[in-house]
Amino acid sequence: MATKKIKTYTLAEMKDKYIGKIGTQERDEYEYELRMDVLGKMIRAARQERHLTQEELGKLVGVKKAQISKLESSANSATIDTIIKVFRALKAEINFNVKIEDNFVKLA
Repeated sequence: MATKKIKTYTLAEMKDKYIGKIGTQERDEYEYELRMDVLGKMIRAARQERHLTQEELGKLVGVKKAQISKLESSANSATIDTIIKVFRALKAEINFNVKIEDNFVKLA
C-alpha cells in the first residue's frame, strides 16, 4: 500500500497565492490592515495593563469611549497624532522605524 505524500505550503506561499504577491496593491493593503490591527491590539493591551476603561482612556486623551473602542478594533482610521496621544496617556513608549528596502532610516 503506497502512502500519498501531502503537499505543504508555507504561510508566504499561501499569502502569495490567495492575497497577492509582495508589491501588489492587494498584498500591500492586506499587510497595512494587519499592522493596524496589531497596533489596535497593542493599545488595548497597554490600556488593560494600566487598569483603565475605554471611557477613562478617552477622557485622558480628549476623545469619546467609542473612538477608543474603534481604535482598539483597528487603528487604520486614526491619525499618528491620536496614536501618540493615546500612548502618552498610557505612559507607554512608542517607537517608529522607517525601512527603505533592507535599510532602516536613522536620524542623526
